[in-house]
Amino acid sequence: MDGEVVNTSTAIAASTIESAALLSVVADSVRWRLLTHLADGRARCVCDLQPVAAVAPNLLSYHLRVLREAGLVSARRRGRWIDYTITDDAADRLVAALPTFPGRPR
Repeated sequence: MDGEVVNTSTAIAASTIESAALLSVVADSVRWRLLTHLADGRARCVCDLQPVAAVAPNLLSYHLRVLREAGLVSARRRGRWIDYTITDDAADRLVAALPTFPGRPR
């Protein structure tokens, strides 16, 4: 029984860390703007995302990499361009990362 409590506590701690890490990714205003722009599900090339991000190209690449590594956007090469789209489960993962409060619907 004690082993089960430890395993449950460890799983909750890991889930909490994962949730906090995911929310910290979207807490950045540049990444939030990019996600908001990609939320309609359409693929966009970097040239379309540059004005939205309003940062230098090297910083845009960094922010897109962070979003990709977090599994919130995916990239697909098209010739010399890379198209970015929001992942199918991005919204569900972000909602799941939010804390729940008793008596409040999710």
